[in-house]
Amino acid sequence: MINLRKVTSSKGSLSVIEEESLPFLVRRIFYLYDIPKGARRGVHALKETKEVVIPLSGSFEVSLDNGTEKKTVFLGQANVGLYIPPGIWRELVNFSPNTVVLALASTAFNPDDYICDYASFRKTSNNTVKNVLKKR
Repeated sequence: MINLRKVTSSKGSLSVIEEESLPFLVRRIFYLYDIPKGARRGVHALKETKEVVIPLSGSFEVSLDNGTEKKTVFLGQANVGLYIPPGIWRELVNFSPNTVVLALASTAFNPDDYICDYASFRKTSNNTVKNVLKKR
């Protein structure tokens, strides 16, 4: 989890994302919105890209799988993001209405970086993903 600096006043709140806030330099920014009820987003692992996902509005859960262990994380604060290292299968689920998800990525988009088949992920995870989690 990454806690972002939050400044609150009578005018509302402001959160800041600076280079020092993240464990990588941001090369790509995208966001998810208009997410229909019951949708699953993500549903893949990345070979090299590091990501942080932040609920700008609303809430959702992130199911994480390293090939051995599974964990679900609830995100519902605009000043708290989740760092997802390479080699982790992720699924974003259970979106509240009007959720907006900001994603910050360490690389430009490359379709070859994606593992979109869970069976393929399981095969590669036996060799690489366990090491990724141990380094965290």
